[in-house]
Amino acid sequence: MKNKYTFSDLCYDVLAKENAPLTPDAIWKKAVEIGLDKQLGTTGKTPSASIGARLYVDIRDNGEESKFVQVSKRPALFMLRGNDLKKADIEKAVEKQEIAAEKITSTYNERDLHPLLVKYVNTNQHFKCYTKTIFHENSAKKIQGFNKWLHPDLVGVYYPFNDYETSTTNLQKSLYVNSIKMFSFEMKKELNFAHLREYFFQAVSNSSWANEGYLVALKIDEDPEFQTELQRLSNSFGIGIIKLDAENIEDSEIICPARYREIIDWDTLNRLVEDSPDFKTFITNVNDSITIKKAKKNEYDEILDDDKYEKHIKDKKII
Repeated sequence: MKNKYTFSDLCYDVLAKENAPLTPDAIWKKAVEIGLDKQLGTTGKTPSASIGARLYVDIRDNGEESKFVQVSKRPALFMLRGNDLKKADIEKAVEKQEIAAEKITSTYNERDLHPLLVKYVNTNQHFKCYTKTIFHENSAKKIQGFNKWLHPDLVGVYYPFNDYETSTTNLQKSLYVNSIKMFSFEMKKELNFAHLREYFFQAVSNSSWANEGYLVALKIDEDPEFQTELQRLSNSFGIGIIKLDAENIEDSEIICPARYREIIDWDTLNRLVEDSPDFKTFITNVNDSITIKKAKKNEYDEILDDDKYEKHIKDKKII
């Protein structure tokens, strides 16, 4: 009986053919290019992450007996053990990966990603919310860097009007039960070790007023060591992590759930109202919507239909 072709086999075949240090993502792309992916029984949703995990486990468990060796941590680069590449060649490979990553992430800006999140959280069953961009440049405080640690990039609100009958919401009101949820979102193009703590604690600082706070990115490093640190920070501080999928926005996912806070930080919320005209408008709209028991949809960021969405990611070269 023929042995099953595995991710380890795929890694070996690609690295042997390329004879150069590669990231898990580069290994997978090269495997697809030469058709090795078709030999796998299943690839899962994130094959690059699977490749990285298999390589780490193989090296950890087998030590010097492993066929693979990791030659760089950031970015994570792997090659076959016994390869006679010189240190200069490895450094060149690291530089090449860094340049390639910079080219990818410099074709669009963070605000170009806002429509992606707006579309995702409006239909996702966890959120079902309307969102509004907070423009930092409109703030009353113009001190350089001040708003970075005060204002979230986007805010969102979930209204229960479509999910509960009027009699139910009236009872909730009588019992002082609040089923409205408010969200804070900090948007980044990419999450990796280089800026993890800065970005994460920016999200912590900017979300204390909300029921749930999230750090959102289009690209998240699939290095298992990075993923472990991201999960640890999320568990410790309650910030959720969302990974956007530009091509199939409904396949975006909450990779770390946020910790729900029942009590709003009213001091911080009031400070935002005083400082940010956009946030003040958002809060005013929430109050108005509660009064009329209907979301004022035109007061929030536009939810792009499929045609507009496709045009947006194409025009902005978001990949």
